[in-house]
Amino acid sequence: MRNTAKLTTAVLAAGALTFGLTACGSGAADTGSDTNGPLVVAASPTPHAEILTFVKDNLAKKAGLDLEVKEFTDYVLPNTATEDGSVDANYFQNQPYLDDFNKKQGTHIVPVVTVHLEPLGLYSDKVKSKDDLKTGATVAVPNDTVNEARALKLLDAAGIITLKDGADNAATPADIAENPKKLKFKELEAAQTPRSLQDVDAAVINGNYAIEADLSPADDALAVEPAKDNPNGNFLAVKEGNEDDPRVKKLAKLLTSPEVKKFIEEKWSNGSVIPSF
Repeated sequence: MRNTAKLTTAVLAAGALTFGLTACGSGAADTGSDTNGPLVVAASPTPHAEILTFVKDNLAKKAGLDLEVKEFTDYVLPNTATEDGSVDANYFQNQPYLDDFNKKQGTHIVPVVTVHLEPLGLYSDKVKSKDDLKTGATVAVPNDTVNEARALKLLDAAGIITLKDGADNAATPADIAENPKKLKFKELEAAQTPRSLQDVDAAVINGNYAIEADLSPADDALAVEPAKDNPNGNFLAVKEGNEDDPRVKKLAKLLTSPEVKKFIEEKWSNGSVIPSF
């Protein structure tokens, strides 16, 4: 049995409330981390919590690390919980997302070590090829700033749309220069995009949510984000000031070990998760 703790809605709400009450007085140096207790890491269920659970079950004890994994199903609470000290670290995000989050939320989260990449993909239950998308088709995209821009860049790279010169990590549909198919865009929370496939013509889906929906980039995607020189690797992160926590250093070393690389390559042999080390 997987020894992870799934947080209930009530616990998540309590964590969010705690963050709201403490954030104003919280600074980068005010970490309050107990380095003698277990290292509690917030993670998306797939693949992050699965990778952490492999470490916990196979590598942590020998390394002298007491590891606890808590699963979150959204992209906000792992950072707020790390900021307020409800958890010690998190593992779910990439650098563009973190930069945007810290700027907007006033948090002080920093990366420790990059572990893997989940290529973004365009999927559809209605068509078999990107060229089959009809004029006026509706495409679902994640509604958070960075992942929406990443989705639009994927569509641009696939030749479906053309973005304006200089479109960056904050690009929105307003930054589209050419849209020959007159596509309509439905902005949804990233976790909802797989379920939207029944209602839209296609959807750009983050790798972890594609995995949960049994979608394979190699077999099912109409277009896939290239892995080479991709800035969107997912990393272990902590609140600034906790980078030298000995437990964090142990976990960082284990997450980039040959054993974890082999685990990732064998479990996700379809290319949905790619080691970044």
